[in-house]
Amino acid sequence: MSKFEIAPLELSLPQKLRIVPMTGKPIFPGIFTPLMISSDEDKAAVEEAVESDGHVGLVLTRTAEQEQPGFEELYQIGTVAKIVKRINLPDGGINVFISTIRRFKIKKPIQSAPSLIAAVEYIDDDYEDSNEIKAMARSLLTEIKQISEGNPLFSEEMRLNMVNIDHPGKIADFITSILNIDRDEQQGVLETLDIQDRMEKVLVFLKNEKELLRIQKKIQSQINEKIEKSQREYFLKEQLKTIKEELGIAVDGKSEELNRLEEAIEALQLPEDVREQVDKELHKFSLMDPNTSDYHVTRNYLDTIVSLPWNDPEHKEIDMKKASKILNADHYGLEDVKERILEFLAVHKKKKDFKGSIILLVGPPGVGKTSIGKSVARSLGKEFFRFSVGGMRDEAEIKGHRRTYVGAMPGKIIQGLKIVKSKDPVFMIDEIDKLGASFQGDPSSALLEVLDPEQNISFRDHYLDLPFDVSQVLFIVTANTLDSIPRPLLDRMEVIRLSGYIAQEKVAIAKKYIIPKSLEKNGLDKKEVSFKKNALQKIAEGYAREAGMRNYEKAVNKINRKIATKLVMEEAETPVEIDESNLPDYLGQPFFREEDRKILKPGMVTGLAWTNFGGDTLIIETVATKGRENFKLTGQMGKVMQESANIAYTWVKKNLEDQKDTEGFFSEHTVHIHIPAGATPKDGPSAGITMASALLSLARNRKIRKRLGMTGELSLSGSVLPIGGLKEKTIAAKRAKVKEIIIPKANERDLAEIPEHITRGITFYPVEHMEEVLEILFPKK
Repeated sequence: MSKFEIAPLELSLPQKLRIVPMTGKPIFPGIFTPLMISSDEDKAAVEEAVESDGHVGLVLTRTAEQEQPGFEELYQIGTVAKIVKRINLPDGGINVFISTIRRFKIKKPIQSAPSLIAAVEYIDDDYEDSNEIKAMARSLLTEIKQISEGNPLFSEEMRLNMVNIDHPGKIADFITSILNIDRDEQQGVLETLDIQDRMEKVLVFLKNEKELLRIQKKIQSQINEKIEKSQREYFLKEQLKTIKEELGIAVDGKSEELNRLEEAIEALQLPEDVREQVDKELHKFSLMDPNTSDYHVTRNYLDTIVSLPWNDPEHKEIDMKKASKILNADHYGLEDVKERILEFLAVHKKKKDFKGSIILLVGPPGVGKTSIGKSVARSLGKEFFRFSVGGMRDEAEIKGHRRTYVGAMPGKIIQGLKIVKSKDPVFMIDEIDKLGASFQGDPSSALLEVLDPEQNISFRDHYLDLPFDVSQVLFIVTANTLDSIPRPLLDRMEVIRLSGYIAQEKVAIAKKYIIPKSLEKNGLDKKEVSFKKNALQKIAEGYAREAGMRNYEKAVNKINRKIATKLVMEEAETPVEIDESNLPDYLGQPFFREEDRKILKPGMVTGLAWTNFGGDTLIIETVATKGRENFKLTGQMGKVMQESANIAYTWVKKNLEDQKDTEGFFSEHTVHIHIPAGATPKDGPSAGITMASALLSLARNRKIRKRLGMTGELSLSGSVLPIGGLKEKTIAAKRAKVKEIIIPKANERDLAEIPEHITRGITFYPVEHMEEVLEILFPKK
C-alpha cells in the first residue's frame, strides 16, 4: 500500500487512547502512511500501544514549535490510527506504518506523563445522501483532476485512489490531505462534521489552488518567451557578425568600445601594479556578452579609470606678485590672513611641490573662506573643486562604494579628479566641523587617509580599488569652529583664522565688491542708484551686525530689488539716492538699536563673548529683591558659565561682607543674574569677571560707565585667568563702539596679532586680580 491508499474501517475501537502529538499537519481518516517517531514520550506511547491493542490517537498541536505539549496545547479533535508495522531505526528513532480509521474527540485527560492518555469519544460525519452532495463530490473530483493533469506531484496511483473513493466525506478528506494549505485550515476541515460544509471548504481551497496554478503558468510562459527571444537575438547577432566579417564591414559596437578603451589605457602612465590589474579587467571585458549586467559594470569601471588624471602634471612656477595681486583684488582687509597664505605659497615655491599641505580656514560664516580658496587656485593657475562634508554620515561618500553594490560609484575625491582632469588641483572641503558618524561609518576617519601625506600617496578608493596618488592635491579645508573637529584630523592641518569685519571694513567691502555685484544681479546701472556712506554705515550697525557679510549683502540686494521694481513701474526717477533717512523705507526698522546695548542702571555690565559666528557683546543684567538669601541664573547658561556665576557670587559676597555700605546685602536679598537673549544658549568661563562686576555694581548701587567692556575667567581666589578669541571679541567691541576693554594680563601678548585699525581708539586694561578690576570700575576720588 502507498501513503495515499485508503485503509479499511476498524469495527472495535478502545475508549482510552494513547495520544501522539502531531507538530506538522493533521492526518485524516482512511489513510495508510508511514510516521516518524523521535521524542522519548512518543516512543513510549507507541511501545505501550503495540503491546496492548495497537491503537494511538493523532492530535495536532496548536503551534508548530511545541516540543513537549500538554493537553492544553492540543486541539480537541484528532484521528485514531492502528499501528500496522514498527521498524527501529539506527539513530534510536522509530518508523511506524499506520492506518488511520476515524475521528475522535478528547473527553477527559487521564495521564500527562510519561505519555499522554485520554478518554475519547468517536464522532461520525453528519451525512444525508442527496443530489446536491453527489454534485459537489463530482465537482471536487473534476477540479482535482484538472489540477493533477500535467503535475508531476500527482502520481497515477493517487488518481486511481481518488476515483475509487465512494464516500463524499472521504473524498474531501483525501483532497485536503494532498493540498498544500495551512495546517490550521486542514485542522478546520478535520473538525467539520457536516459533509456539505466540509466539501464547500475544500472546493474553495481547490479554486484558490487552481488560480495560483494559472498565474504560475502565465509567469512561466512569459519567462520562456523572453528566453526564446533572447536566444534568437543572440544567434542572429552572431550570424550578422560572421556575415560582416566575411564582407569586411566594420565590427560591432562592443569591439569599437574595446578598441577605444585599449587605446585610452595605453596612453596612460600607469604604475606597473596598476597596469597589471587594469589589463586583467580589460581582458575580462573582452570576453563578456554585451547583454549581461556585468558588461556594463565593467565598462563603467574602465571608463572611470581612463577618465582619471594618471599622468604627472606639468610643473607651474608660482608667481608671488601675481598671487598677492589676486588676493588683494578679491578680498578687502584680512591682511594677516593674506600674509599667512603668501608665506605658505612662498615655502612651496622653494620646495616645488605641495605634498603634505592642508590649509584649515576657521572663522564665522560669511567672512570669505570659500572665496579665499578660489583666489588661491586662481593665483596658482590650478583647477578648483569644492564639496561640502557638512552633515555627511556615510564613509562611502569619501571613499566610494565597492563594485559589488548596485549603483556603486567612486567617492568625492575620485569624482573631483575625474571632473577637473588634473592631478594637482585645489580641493576645498567645506564645513569639516559638521561631519557626522553613523552605522555607515565615520567620514572623519576616511578623511584621515585622504589628508595624511604619509598615506595619500597611494590612496585607495573602494570603487577604484587601485592605489592613486593624491599627494599633489592642495587641500583647503573650512570650518566655523575647531571644537568639533577630531584631534587626529586637526593635527594634520595648518590653521588660519578669519575673525570677521568691523563696520568701517564692511562699508569699504560694500563699495568695492557688494554694490557692483548686486547692481548687475538686479539689472541696474551704477548711474541709476547712489548709496550714501551714512546709509552703508547704518546697514552695518543696524541691520547686519554679525561678523560676516552675508546679511549685509542680502540687505543691499533687497534695496536694489525694490529700486528695480520702482523704476519698472515708473514710481521713481533716476538716480535713486539711498541715505540714512530713507533706509527704513527699503529695509524696515533696524534689527539692532543702540539702546539695546546701553548700561541703564547699576547691576548692568557689557561682556565680550566668542561664538561660532564670531565675537559678540553681551549685556549682563542683575537685580536684587528683598527676601531670604538666594541666587538665580537665567539666559540659557551652560554648566561652565553657571559655575563661573557661582564663583563670582561667592567671591563678591566674601569680599563685600565686611564693608559698611554693602554689609548684609546678600543675606537680605535674592539676587538674579540674566544674560539676554534668553533663547540663545551660552557657555564658557570668560564671563567670570563680568558677572562679578555686575554683582559689585548692584551691591554698591553704582552704575558702570557705558563704553566699558570686559572679558576674563575668574578663579575663587580672585585671580583673572586667560581666555581665547581676544581678536574676535575686540572686533565685536569695536562694532558695539566700546572704548575701554578689561582683559587678563596673560592675554596682553595677543594684542600684537590684532590689526592697528581695530585697536585704534580702544584703551586696554590688562589685569591679574579682581581687585584691579574694582579700581578700574570704581576709581577712588
